[in-house]
Amino acid sequence: MPEPVVKIRDLHKSFGDLHVLRGIDFTVDVGEVVCIIGPSGSGKSTLLRCVNLLERPESGTVHVSGEDVTDIDCDIDSARRQIGMVFQQFNLFPHLTALENCTVAQRMVARRSKSEADRIAKEMLERVALSDKIDQYPAKLSGGQQQRVAIARALCMQPALMLFDEPTSALDPELVGDVLTVMRQLAEDGMTMLVVTHEMAFAREVADRVAFMDDGVIVEEGPPNEVIGRPQNERTRVFLKRVLDPTHVQPT
Repeated sequence: MPEPVVKIRDLHKSFGDLHVLRGIDFTVDVGEVVCIIGPSGSGKSTLLRCVNLLERPESGTVHVSGEDVTDIDCDIDSARRQIGMVFQQFNLFPHLTALENCTVAQRMVARRSKSEADRIAKEMLERVALSDKIDQYPAKLSGGQQQRVAIARALCMQPALMLFDEPTSALDPELVGDVLTVMRQLAEDGMTMLVVTHEMAFAREVADRVAFMDDGVIVEEGPPNEVIGRPQNERTRVFLKRVLDPTHVQPT
Protein backbone atom coordinates (compact mmCIF):
# COMPACT_ATOMS: atom_id res chain seq x y z
CA MET A 1 0.00 0.00 0.00
CA PRO A 2 1.61 3.30 -1.04
CA GLU A 3 2.07 6.00 1.57
CA PRO A 4 -0.70 8.64 1.65
CA VAL A 5 0.01 11.83 -0.28
CA VAL A 6 -1.36 13.80 2.69
CA LYS A 7 -1.18 12.63 6.30
CA ILE A 8 -2.42 15.01 9.01
CA ARG A 9 -2.18 14.20 12.70
CA ASP A 10 -3.67 16.09 15.68
CA LEU A 11 -3.63 19.43 13.86
CA HIS A 12 -4.53 22.55 15.83
CA LYS A 13 -4.72 26.11 14.54
CA SER A 14 -5.90 29.26 16.32
CA PHE A 15 -6.30 32.89 15.38
CA GLY A 16 -6.05 34.73 18.68
CA ASP A 17 -8.71 33.27 20.97
CA LEU A 18 -10.49 31.54 18.08
CA HIS A 19 -9.62 27.83 17.97
CA VAL A 20 -10.20 27.13 14.26
CA LEU A 21 -8.83 23.58 13.92
CA ARG A 22 -9.30 21.26 16.89
CA GLY A 23 -7.19 18.14 16.50
CA ILE A 24 -7.67 17.14 12.86
CA ASP A 25 -6.62 13.61 11.81
CA PHE A 26 -6.90 13.10 8.08
CA THR A 27 -5.30 11.35 5.12
CA VAL A 28 -5.55 11.55 1.33
CA ASP A 29 -4.30 8.55 -0.65
CA VAL A 30 -2.58 8.53 -4.02
CA GLY A 31 -5.09 9.27 -6.79
CA GLU A 32 -7.89 9.96 -4.33
CA VAL A 33 -10.33 12.85 -4.68
CA VAL A 34 -11.55 14.10 -1.31
CA CYS A 35 -14.15 16.86 -1.02
CA ILE A 36 -14.50 18.83 2.21
CA ILE A 37 -17.91 20.34 2.84
CA GLY A 38 -19.35 22.32 5.73
CA PRO A 39 -20.65 25.72 6.82
CA SER A 40 -18.69 28.94 6.58
CA GLY A 41 -16.24 29.32 9.45
CA SER A 42 -15.92 25.59 10.05
CA GLY A 43 -12.17 25.57 9.29
CA LYS A 44 -12.23 24.07 5.77
CA SER A 45 -10.05 26.69 4.07
CA THR A 46 -7.72 26.92 7.06
CA LEU A 47 -7.14 23.18 6.88
CA LEU A 48 -6.27 23.49 3.20
CA ARG A 49 -3.91 26.39 3.86
CA CYS A 50 -2.13 24.42 6.59
CA VAL A 51 -1.35 21.65 4.09
CA ASN A 52 1.02 23.92 2.15
CA LEU A 53 1.88 26.03 5.20
CA LEU A 54 0.23 29.25 4.07
CA GLU A 55 -0.95 29.04 7.68
CA ARG A 56 1.36 27.53 10.28
CA PRO A 57 -0.44 25.38 12.85
CA GLU A 58 0.19 25.67 16.57
CA SER A 59 0.63 21.92 16.94
CA GLY A 60 0.29 18.68 15.04
CA THR A 61 1.96 17.46 11.86
CA VAL A 62 1.28 17.59 8.14
CA HIS A 63 3.12 15.19 5.84
CA VAL A 64 2.95 15.70 2.07
CA SER A 65 4.48 12.97 -0.11
CA GLY A 66 6.26 11.65 2.99
CA GLU A 67 7.80 14.99 4.01
CA ASP A 68 6.84 16.72 7.25
CA VAL A 69 6.09 20.24 6.03
CA THR A 70 5.49 21.37 9.63
CA ASP A 71 9.07 20.49 10.59
CA ILE A 72 11.01 23.68 11.26
CA ASP A 73 13.85 22.33 9.12
CA CYS A 74 11.63 21.56 6.14
CA ASP A 75 12.51 23.38 2.91
CA ILE A 76 8.97 24.63 2.42
CA ASP A 77 9.67 26.15 -1.00
CA SER A 78 10.83 22.76 -2.23
CA ALA A 79 7.86 21.00 -0.60
CA ARG A 80 5.40 23.43 -2.19
CA ARG A 81 6.58 22.40 -5.64
CA GLN A 82 4.72 19.14 -4.98
CA ILE A 83 1.50 21.06 -4.26
CA GLY A 84 -0.67 23.02 -6.68
CA MET A 85 -3.25 25.36 -5.18
CA VAL A 86 -6.24 27.05 -6.78
CA PHE A 87 -7.94 29.77 -4.75
CA GLN A 88 -11.40 31.37 -4.80
CA GLN A 89 -9.88 34.40 -6.53
CA PHE A 90 -7.80 33.74 -9.60
CA ASN A 91 -4.65 35.66 -8.53
CA LEU A 92 -3.35 36.00 -12.08
CA PHE A 93 -0.76 38.63 -12.95
CA PRO A 94 -2.80 41.23 -14.88
CA HIS A 95 0.18 42.41 -16.95
CA LEU A 96 1.00 38.90 -18.21
CA THR A 97 -0.76 36.86 -20.88
CA ALA A 98 -2.30 33.47 -20.11
CA LEU A 99 0.84 31.82 -21.46
CA GLU A 100 3.14 34.07 -19.44
CA ASN A 101 1.12 33.47 -16.27
CA CYS A 102 1.78 29.77 -16.79
CA THR A 103 5.53 30.13 -17.43
CA VAL A 104 6.69 32.61 -14.79
CA ALA A 105 6.90 30.10 -11.91
CA GLN A 106 8.40 27.47 -14.19
CA ARG A 107 11.19 29.87 -15.17
CA MET A 108 11.81 31.40 -11.72
CA VAL A 109 11.16 28.46 -9.39
CA ALA A 110 11.71 25.32 -11.45
CA ARG A 111 14.50 26.96 -13.50
CA ARG A 112 13.16 25.62 -16.78
CA SER A 113 14.26 27.08 -20.09
CA LYS A 114 11.89 29.39 -21.91
CA SER A 115 11.26 26.80 -24.63
CA GLU A 116 10.48 24.04 -22.12
CA ALA A 117 8.29 26.34 -20.00
CA ASP A 118 6.38 27.47 -23.09
CA ARG A 119 5.87 23.87 -24.24
CA ILE A 120 4.51 22.74 -20.86
CA ALA A 121 2.33 25.85 -20.53
CA LYS A 122 0.77 25.29 -23.96
CA GLU A 123 0.09 21.64 -23.07
CA MET A 124 -1.63 22.61 -19.82
CA LEU A 125 -3.65 25.42 -21.42
CA GLU A 126 -4.81 22.90 -24.02
CA ARG A 127 -5.72 20.54 -21.17
CA VAL A 128 -8.09 23.19 -19.77
CA ALA A 129 -9.46 23.99 -23.26
CA LEU A 130 -7.82 27.41 -23.60
CA SER A 131 -5.39 26.87 -26.47
CA ASP A 132 -7.02 29.78 -28.31
CA LYS A 133 -6.48 32.18 -25.38
CA ILE A 134 -2.73 31.86 -24.78
CA ASP A 135 -2.00 35.45 -25.84
CA GLN A 136 -4.92 37.01 -24.00
CA TYR A 137 -4.49 39.10 -20.84
CA PRO A 138 -6.67 38.31 -17.81
CA ALA A 139 -8.84 41.39 -18.32
CA LYS A 140 -9.95 39.96 -21.67
CA LEU A 141 -10.93 36.60 -20.15
CA SER A 142 -14.13 35.62 -18.36
CA GLY A 143 -13.97 34.60 -14.72
CA GLY A 144 -14.27 30.94 -15.67
CA GLN A 145 -11.46 31.26 -18.20
CA GLN A 146 -9.27 33.02 -15.64
CA GLN A 147 -9.87 30.22 -13.16
CA ARG A 148 -8.95 27.65 -15.79
CA VAL A 149 -5.72 29.55 -16.46
CA ALA A 150 -5.06 29.38 -12.71
CA ILE A 151 -5.58 25.61 -12.82
CA ALA A 152 -3.25 25.30 -15.82
CA ARG A 153 -0.64 27.41 -14.02
CA ALA A 154 -0.73 25.06 -11.03
CA LEU A 155 -0.52 21.99 -13.28
CA CYS A 156 2.56 23.39 -15.03
CA MET A 157 4.60 22.66 -11.90
CA GLN A 158 3.60 18.97 -12.21
CA PRO A 159 2.40 18.65 -8.61
CA ALA A 160 1.70 15.42 -6.76
CA LEU A 161 -1.30 17.06 -5.09
CA MET A 162 -3.86 19.68 -6.14
CA LEU A 163 -5.67 21.78 -3.55
CA PHE A 164 -8.85 23.60 -4.55
CA ASP A 165 -10.33 26.20 -2.18
CA GLU A 166 -13.91 26.89 -3.32
CA PRO A 167 -12.72 27.32 -6.93
CA THR A 168 -16.18 28.19 -8.29
CA SER A 169 -17.51 30.44 -5.53
CA ALA A 170 -16.45 33.69 -7.23
CA LEU A 171 -17.93 32.72 -10.61
CA ASP A 172 -21.23 33.58 -12.19
CA PRO A 173 -23.42 30.46 -12.29
CA GLU A 174 -23.15 30.02 -16.06
CA LEU A 175 -19.34 29.88 -15.81
CA VAL A 176 -19.13 27.20 -13.12
CA GLY A 177 -19.64 24.24 -15.42
CA ASP A 178 -16.46 24.70 -17.47
CA VAL A 179 -14.29 24.78 -14.35
CA LEU A 180 -15.97 21.69 -12.89
CA THR A 181 -15.51 19.89 -16.21
CA VAL A 182 -11.75 20.49 -16.00
CA MET A 183 -11.71 19.23 -12.41
CA ARG A 184 -13.67 16.11 -13.39
CA GLN A 185 -11.11 15.40 -16.10
CA LEU A 186 -8.24 15.79 -13.63
CA ALA A 187 -9.95 13.30 -11.33
CA GLU A 188 -10.41 10.84 -14.21
CA ASP A 189 -6.72 11.24 -15.06
CA GLY A 190 -5.78 10.14 -11.52
CA MET A 191 -4.76 13.46 -9.98
CA THR A 192 -4.75 13.45 -6.17
CA MET A 193 -7.12 16.26 -5.16
CA LEU A 194 -8.31 17.85 -1.92
CA VAL A 195 -11.27 20.09 -2.70
CA VAL A 196 -13.14 22.50 -0.44
CA THR A 197 -16.47 22.99 -2.20
CA HIS A 198 -20.12 23.86 -1.87
CA GLU A 199 -20.94 22.07 -5.14
CA MET A 200 -22.75 19.05 -3.74
CA ALA A 201 -23.49 17.51 -7.14
CA PHE A 202 -19.79 17.64 -8.01
CA ALA A 203 -18.83 16.11 -4.65
CA ARG A 204 -21.39 13.34 -5.05
CA GLU A 205 -20.28 12.56 -8.61
CA VAL A 206 -16.49 12.95 -8.49
CA ALA A 207 -15.28 12.44 -4.91
CA ASP A 208 -14.00 9.14 -3.64
CA ARG A 209 -14.61 10.43 -0.13
CA VAL A 210 -16.46 13.36 1.44
CA ALA A 211 -15.59 14.91 4.80
CA PHE A 212 -18.04 17.16 6.63
CA MET A 213 -16.40 19.77 8.88
CA ASP A 214 -18.03 21.89 11.55
CA ASP A 215 -16.54 23.96 14.36
CA GLY A 216 -12.96 22.91 13.59
CA VAL A 217 -13.47 19.14 13.58
CA ILE A 218 -14.27 16.49 11.01
CA VAL A 219 -17.71 15.38 12.09
CA GLU A 220 -18.31 12.69 9.50
CA GLU A 221 -16.50 11.23 6.50
CA GLY A 222 -17.02 8.43 4.03
CA PRO A 223 -18.19 7.70 0.48
CA PRO A 224 -20.34 10.51 -0.96
CA ASN A 225 -23.44 8.36 -1.27
CA GLU A 226 -23.27 7.82 2.48
CA VAL A 227 -22.20 11.26 3.78
CA ILE A 228 -24.38 13.23 1.35
CA GLY A 229 -27.02 10.59 0.66
CA ARG A 230 -27.43 9.03 4.12
CA PRO A 231 -25.65 11.20 6.72
CA GLN A 232 -25.42 9.65 10.18
CA ASN A 233 -24.61 12.75 12.22
CA GLU A 234 -27.31 15.28 13.06
CA ARG A 235 -25.01 18.23 12.32
CA THR A 236 -24.38 16.83 8.84
CA ARG A 237 -28.09 16.28 8.25
CA VAL A 238 -28.98 19.85 9.28
CA PHE A 239 -26.28 21.32 7.03
CA LEU A 240 -27.28 19.26 3.99
CA LYS A 241 -30.95 20.00 4.52
CA ARG A 242 -30.15 23.70 4.39
CA VAL A 243 -27.85 23.39 1.35
CA LEU A 244 -29.92 20.96 -0.71
CA ASP A 245 -33.32 22.47 0.13
CA PRO A 246 -33.06 26.28 -0.13
CA THR A 247 -36.69 26.65 0.98
CA HIS A 248 -35.86 25.05 4.33
CA VAL A 249 -35.92 27.56 7.19
CA GLN A 250 -34.19 26.80 10.43
CA PRO A 251 -36.35 27.20 13.55
CA THR A 252 -35.52 30.20 15.74
